[in-house]
Amino acid sequence: MVTKGQDHCLYVFPRAEFEQMARKVAEAPFTNDAVRAYQRYLFAGTDEQRPDGQGRVLIAPELRRYAGLTKECVVVGAFTRLEIWDAQAWQTYLDEHEDGYATAREEVIPGVF
Repeated sequence: MVTKGQDHCLYVFPRAEFEQMARKVAEAPFTNDAVRAYQRYLFAGTDEQRPDGQGRVLIAPELRRYAGLTKECVVVGAFTRLEIWDAQAWQTYLDEHEDGYATAREEVIPGVF
C-alpha cells in the first residue's frame, strides 16, 4: 500500500500494517475538522501496488507529484513501513535533522536510552 506520508515522502506499508493503521485513523472523531482532512488526504491518496517480476512498483502520478519524485529516489526503512523520498529532499531532510538526532534526549522517546 503506497500512500502520502509526512514530510512530503511516500509511505509503503504491507497491507496488514496499513489496515491496522487505517483502523486507528478511522476511529478518530470525524467531528474534528483536522481529523476529517487527515482521513481524506490519507485514504484518497492510497494506492495498492504489487511488485512486478523485477520487483518494481508503479507510483501514481499524484503520489509522485506530492513527494516531488524526479529521477533519483531514496528508499528508507522505517520499521513497519518504507519511505520513498526524492534524493535531494532526503539529503535536505538529513542535513536539517542531523544535529537533533545526535543530541536527542530521553524526552524524545522516553525509556529508550
